[in-house]
Amino acid sequence: MKIRYDRDTCIGMFQCVDEWDTFEKNLDAGKADLAGAEEVEEDIFELEVPEDEEFEAEFAARVCPVDAIELYDDDGEQVV
Repeated sequence: MKIRYDRDTCIGMFQCVDEWDTFEKNLDAGKADLAGAEEVEEDIFELEVPEDEEFEAEFAARVCPVDAIELYDDDGEQVV
């Protein structure tokens, strides 16, 4: 499972931080950071989700009020 995060779209509600520890508050920027993620395009970050954290990652994606977080299964199909 892969998570894709559009940091530019993030409005800093930090709901994702409450759902998954891999998201961290960046109060200086007013946005969340996705720890360990690779920047694949400007302000677009991707990270492979460990199997034991898929549930939390899905909730983090679902609670984002501006849909800045997308989740893809191993076949590349968008889950959230």
